[in-house]
Amino acid sequence: MLIGVPKEIYPGEARVAIIPSGIQALLDKGFAVVVQEGAGDGAHFGDEEYRACGASIAPSAESLYEQADIILKVRNPQEEELPLLKENSTLICLMDAWFNLPMVEKLAAQKVRSFALEFIPRTTRAQSMDVLSSMGAISGYRSVLTGAMALPQYFPMLMTAAGTIHPAKVFIIGAGVAGLMAISTARRLGAVVEAYDTRAEVREQVESLGAKFVEFDLETEEGNSSGYASEKSEEFYRKQREQMTTKISQADLVITTAAIPGKPSPRLITKDMLHYMKKGSVIVDLAAERGGNVEGTVANDKVYLDGVTIIGYTDHPGRVPVHASQLLTKNISTFLLNMADEGELSVDMEDDIVAATLVTENGEVKHEGLSAQLAGNA
Repeated sequence: MLIGVPKEIYPGEARVAIIPSGIQALLDKGFAVVVQEGAGDGAHFGDEEYRACGASIAPSAESLYEQADIILKVRNPQEEELPLLKENSTLICLMDAWFNLPMVEKLAAQKVRSFALEFIPRTTRAQSMDVLSSMGAISGYRSVLTGAMALPQYFPMLMTAAGTIHPAKVFIIGAGVAGLMAISTARRLGAVVEAYDTRAEVREQVESLGAKFVEFDLETEEGNSSGYASEKSEEFYRKQREQMTTKISQADLVITTAAIPGKPSPRLITKDMLHYMKKGSVIVDLAAERGGNVEGTVANDKVYLDGVTIIGYTDHPGRVPVHASQLLTKNISTFLLNMADEGELSVDMEDDIVAATLVTENGEVKHEGLSAQLAGNA
């Protein structure tokens, strides 16, 4: 079977699904690989590098989609790409399926077999395929650097002849993959770091990175290994905001990471709470793409409210395209090769990873949750 790697056309997307060094692993399993001309340019991988590693180069998206049996992408197909997907081809990408239901319906109608990488379960066997963890770690790292550049002060403590500079205080909300990477990055830059999570069991991880674990007088979760927040009642969020106001009023930089799969981001910080923050303080809202954890966040923009800078960039991994693409290559190729059988795909629904990620096949929406959502919207 022929694997196709198109150039990403989502605005500002610099990553590529497979880098040149990942081609050989696919060839070794009996696949052939074609890469669209310029697909790796944003991540600084040229066409000649792909050729040298055994891939052929397609001059256009149309020619690539016409040839390929399997399409490996980073982002979900855009409107102009959907008609290019041929019947009985296979698509593997981050589909953002819950928020792209019309696209899911079109993929089913076109009889495209599709897999959503965001549905990969967070299990031991699936760790090497876990795209969200890989990209979440980059987002956590980049969020601190972005916040540090926007903050009008140093991060570390400095003792100089002109006086002592006190370290910045960083408060991180959510201790999943992104939050933990943010903690370690802020600590390396010399900040005093505190972190909060509704899951009590992450205390040890937070403290092992040198941060203080903050506890509020609220119910805590047990045994949630997904790394995501779960939906709470509005009363819970009201009490949480009351107690959180004190913490954010003391912070120079706040990083919010709370996301709920398939749902809008929970609102953790209101405009009223911003009034109590220091003038010149900064919030980096990593949940901006789904409405944000902060009232007033604007996706892909930086805004100023009540003396506070709120940064809602949604493309943190794309700002580190070399290593982001390297990690994606490992995640995506491992996922694909889990289904490989001598250059062909063998889709085994007894495999929990395959069953969790299959979205469409044979003209039907196979994912139960998405199918139910579509039926409810009909």
